[in-house]
Amino acid sequence: MKKTLVAALTVATVAGSLVTATPPAKAGDNIGAGIAAGLIGGAIVGGAIASSRPAYGGPVYVAEPGPPPPPCYWQRQRYWDGYGWVVRPVRVCY
Repeated sequence: MKKTLVAALTVATVAGSLVTATPPAKAGDNIGAGIAAGLIGGAIVGGAIASSRPAYGGPVYVAEPGPPPPPCYWQRQRYWDGYGWVVRPVRVCY
C-alpha cells in the first residue's frame, strides 16, 4: 500500500511539473530563491524517504525459552567411503 502511494505521488509530481506553465525569464528574477526552495524541498522529501521503514522489514517475534535440549553424546560410526570402511566420531543428539 505504501509503495503504491509513493509511486502515485511521484507520478503526480512529475506530471504536475511538466504541465505547469512558466513565465519567460527576465533579468532580475529571483532564481536563487527557486534553487534554494528546490534544494530544501528535495531535502525534506529525501529525509522522509530515508527515515521510512524498509520494505523487507517487519515485526520480529521472539519465542519464549522452552525446555533445555536433550543431551548429546559422541558415538563412533563406520561408513563406506568408496574405498573401504572408515570409522569416525559422530555427535548424536535426540
